[in-house]
Amino acid sequence: MNQFQLGVVLESLGLPVRAGLSAAAKLGVQGVQVDAVGDLSHDKLGATGRREFRNLLRSFNQELAALSVPLRHGLDTFTQQQQRIDHIKQSMQLAYDLGAKKLVVPLPRIPKADQQEKPADATPFLFFKEPSKAELLRESLLALGSHGDRIGVTVCLEAGLDGGAETSAYLDGYESGSLRVTFDPANFLVNGHDPLTSLMALGKRVTHVHARDARTGAASSGPKEVAVGAGEIEWMALVAGLSAIDYGGFVCVERTGAEAEVPTSVAFLRRFIPAPAG
Repeated sequence: MNQFQLGVVLESLGLPVRAGLSAAAKLGVQGVQVDAVGDLSHDKLGATGRREFRNLLRSFNQELAALSVPLRHGLDTFTQQQQRIDHIKQSMQLAYDLGAKKLVVPLPRIPKADQQEKPADATPFLFFKEPSKAELLRESLLALGSHGDRIGVTVCLEAGLDGGAETSAYLDGYESGSLRVTFDPANFLVNGHDPLTSLMALGKRVTHVHARDARTGAASSGPKEVAVGAGEIEWMALVAGLSAIDYGGFVCVERTGAEAEVPTSVAFLRRFIPAPAG
């Protein structure tokens, strides 16, 4: 029997929070992923609000699978880097307080090996020089990984711009146990990487999963997101792969701009991910 559970990304339902939780419960899923924005952002949700949200989840028999923090600029961007890191750290604390202990953060494209090396000479800073994307990404991940280790929250980096093997090799350069991966097969597919091969290469690094599907399409039309089961992802093989790596988290259905397709996507995945007994 599979060790993982089925959930939905709440924003995919296109409903306010309470109505979305009710809809998720009616779909028969066990958990939801929620964006830490608006009324659910760290600066809006105080101690009382955090307690009330936990109670709201329980009232609909839902678990918070993960909290997600959308970013205007990536972890490799110099502009407002420290403010961005502080914002993510505060969202990590929010995830901890809400019981998820997992925060989904977008992972930018990994710098090539020659870009990851720091210059050998230490020229005095007569003039300020903006750090490279490689240096900025490393600084960001070191800070977030260290914070995650300290407070007990996993940073689930949403990967897919690079293949699973390259992503895994890059993360080998960090000692933090809190830097893990959100696996979204559609992300890998549309960027030219085989989803199953990438999943197996990432292995134990995968601590959160998004269920999205896509068709790569012709060169003129480009890739297109579709309902789960209507695209090119081999879901039976993918679910078997998750079992093979002993994945024990949530598989959260995500659909952009097509709320009506969420129930059919959940129903499709129920073929491979049965509801827990009782």
